[in-house]
Amino acid sequence: MSPKPSNQSEARPATASGQRPQATKPRPSVDDPGLRIAHPHAAGIDVHSREHWVCVPAHSAPPRPQGHPENLPANVRAFPTCTPDLEQLADWLFACGVTTIAMEATGVYWIALFELLERRGFAVILVDPRQTRQVSGRPQSDVLSCQWIQRLHSYGLLSASFRPDDETCVLRSYLRQRQSLIADAGRAAQHMQKALEQMNVKLTETISDITGVTGMLILKAIVRGTRDPRELAKYRNEHCKCTPEQLARALQGNWRDEHLFALRQALKTYEHLRRQLAECDRCIQDYLKARADKSGGAKLPHKVTRRSTKATEPKFDARALLFRWSGQDLTVIEGIDQSTALNVLAEIGIDTSKWPTENHFVSWLGLCPQHRGSAGKIKNRRLRGGANRAARAFRMAGQGCHHAKNALGAFYRRVQARAGGGKAVIATARKIACRVYRLLKYGAKYVRQEMEAYEAQFRIKTTKGLARKAASLGYKLVPVAAGEAQPT
Repeated sequence: MSPKPSNQSEARPATASGQRPQATKPRPSVDDPGLRIAHPHAAGIDVHSREHWVCVPAHSAPPRPQGHPENLPANVRAFPTCTPDLEQLADWLFACGVTTIAMEATGVYWIALFELLERRGFAVILVDPRQTRQVSGRPQSDVLSCQWIQRLHSYGLLSASFRPDDETCVLRSYLRQRQSLIADAGRAAQHMQKALEQMNVKLTETISDITGVTGMLILKAIVRGTRDPRELAKYRNEHCKCTPEQLARALQGNWRDEHLFALRQALKTYEHLRRQLAECDRCIQDYLKARADKSGGAKLPHKVTRRSTKATEPKFDARALLFRWSGQDLTVIEGIDQSTALNVLAEIGIDTSKWPTENHFVSWLGLCPQHRGSAGKIKNRRLRGGANRAARAFRMAGQGCHHAKNALGAFYRRVQARAGGGKAVIATARKIACRVYRLLKYGAKYVRQEMEAYEAQFRIKTTKGLARKAASLGYKLVPVAAGEAQPT
């Protein structure tokens, strides 16, 4: 038996002339241009809290300055993060002929640098770190990271994250501060409830909201030193469902000093945060009033709405100010009130040109499933994760359509019966988001569909589907007249 060949080259068959064919490299196709430089004057910045690492194209880097490390490339520099150092960074980029810059979204450390570079005239894009870290096995260091970002950006392989215009960014900062104050006030209210429970004062179980009129009057009286349950029950509002005797019985407790101290501090914190929230509302109102009027002189149609009892509602007419700023009234859409419209417009702005179609918009919001599959099989359809505040506002609006007597309410209940409440919220939120996109982009008059019209349209659609199914099986679908007996 002949021995096996030691490698693949010896096992190759001989040609007709008795010689083995030479190994040739595949020639590149003439039609394949390869990877080309899209941004020849691009820079990449690796953002940190104490220093920023910057890389510019090697051909445009100036000579090494004195004291520059020998092992560091001439086109890579490190700059501290103080404002004078950021100005020096921008001057160095301008001297290198840089026109566009890519940086990673790292915490909040990028904001000051981004705003300064944008003010200096550079085209800056903010990049999701997941785009630059997909290559496994690549060495991780600050010097290599900024070079990697610069290389990817020069080839045009990085896509910019969404950032609204400066006018919307200001409003968004006010709204996010307002949401933080609301969350802090909620925690202070929980601390008050905890102190009451430790004293066995069952005020939380007796009235619906301890931060309402009755609850706040009773809490302030307790802090002032009132301990008699009957005296405390006199602060009961006439609209309370509990009787004075029930309220007095619930207000008997053990008034320990340490729990009273915790209640006093939590009450002061809550009142301070409510004053801060009122000040924030005044700033938002003044800012919206100072914006240019895009309504074209149109009058906002009168809308009869029920009086809201939410403590987090804006204390000013946000609907009129948003209509004046955007030129559209988003509250005509089912599920959207003035608070939701304020949060949505503060996050996405009034310019929808960043999203070519409404499908791009809902994809950015994460309100559509991501089909992940291979070989014709879909593995999962999970939603894209992420803390998108606009998507959260749309989900809250969709959840509010549960008992609504309109077309979106009927759609929510139909999806809920088939797929559950979670998917019904997402599906309804997607419909609301698409309507907001079309209203902001095209500006057409919104026509609300009634629930009866939606139900009739769905019935016609279902009937046509059943008729096609019956015809495919050799049957004919015949409607039954009203009052006629059903066949058995």
